[in-house]
Amino acid sequence: MSESYAGKINRKLMKKRRIIEAAAGREPADLVLKNAVYVNVFANQLCTADIAVAEGLIVGMGDYFGAEEVDCAGKIVLPGFLDAHIHLESSLVSPREFVKAVLPHGTTTVVTDPHEIANVMGTDGIEYMLQATEDLPVDVRFMLPSCVPATPLDESGAILDYRSLDSFYDHPRVQGLAEMMNFVGIIAGDGQPVEKIVAAQAHHKKIDGHAPDLRGNELNAYIAAGVYSDHECHDLQDALAKLERGQFIMIREGTAARNLEALAPLLCGKYSERCMFCTDDKHPSDLLEKGHIDYIVKEAIHLGADPIT
Repeated sequence: MSESYAGKINRKLMKKRRIIEAAAGREPADLVLKNAVYVNVFANQLCTADIAVAEGLIVGMGDYFGAEEVDCAGKIVLPGFLDAHIHLESSLVSPREFVKAVLPHGTTTVVTDPHEIANVMGTDGIEYMLQATEDLPVDVRFMLPSCVPATPLDESGAILDYRSLDSFYDHPRVQGLAEMMNFVGIIAGDGQPVEKIVAAQAHHKKIDGHAPDLRGNELNAYIAAGVYSDHECHDLQDALAKLERGQFIMIREGTAARNLEALAPLLCGKYSERCMFCTDDKHPSDLLEKGHIDYIVKEAIHLGADPIT
């Protein structure tokens, strides 16, 4: 028998009270990171305190006691790293093996576009990737492939229109529509790519972009259609044109393309809140020899970026 509405409310109420009691210090937290030097991403500074965790949430920083306590003296506590755009297939291993490789490097979330496997297997490929990423220690989120096939010249295993993708938007780990590579079709107002954007927006989802060197009114048309981001900027002028029109910029440093050095000037107070790191493609040798997002962070600091930023 399914849980009643009153039962759900009561359970949530008990959880909320538990959070409040632990945050107030009246009850022991589930976990306390003692003597933690932590990165305060709101004040942009290093702070020192105990960090209390209850019901899977950080509930407070201060002086706490817990059922489990870990002394973090000499360590820095910071948010896990997030890869804003990657094709997991490029790692050439299963999602579980990919997670084994990146978790020790501090990656806790990846946003994947299963474009490559969908080009071969269609919606079966998307289903496989969703199933293969369940209950992994890294949170794997999805943007649905927008261009299968990538071009009309491709001999792909499937053709996915907006109807093929529609049911996937109900999955809790699907965040939106992946890189809209067909910027020519969007600018021209072509039916199929515009239909995919409208369908994603109908589900209140975001749309990622892919539009290198697009400028002027053509860029305006692309963004006006509803495209929120771009990971294809290879020079500063391209990125600034998109930032000035409200897009988010994914600074890419992967195996196939490396744009960090050109875009490093964006890692300052004026622009950094609208920027994020991504790899796009990451081959196993790179993961093993250099690392993942931690490698990009180290390189950014080497190029002069402030570590807190």
